[in-house]
Amino acid sequence: MNTENFDFIKALQNRTKSFAIRIIRLCRSLPKTTEAYIVQKQILRSATAIAANYRAACRARSNSEFYSKICIVVEETDETMFWLEILQEAEIVKAELLTNLYKENEEILKIMVTAKEKSKKEQK
Repeated sequence: MNTENFDFIKALQNRTKSFAIRIIRLCRSLPKTTEAYIVQKQILRSATAIAANYRAACRARSNSEFYSKICIVVEETDETMFWLEILQEAEIVKAELLTNLYKENEEILKIMVTAKEKSKKEQK
């Protein structure tokens, strides 16, 4: 692995972990209602799973294992986006407070989808 790839992988690991921490902080600020609690549990699980599964993907022993893990990352990233939308549309959190998180989620999703597609091509 060249230095450029290593640096990109480490940066993305840090980026996904930072995103998870930002979601944890968001969850701490949610109202103490039943519906907010339910969404909080879901988004907390999915956002932290992005970072954990990406880290696991980077340790994959084969391209097939990487592909399998990166597929999970894509699913968890998309699910996190769904919960951000629920927080906004259910008016649990004001839209402007979610803008930066939503944008970061979207960017991470695009990166992971690209990695998934590239990995799938390499399997063939």
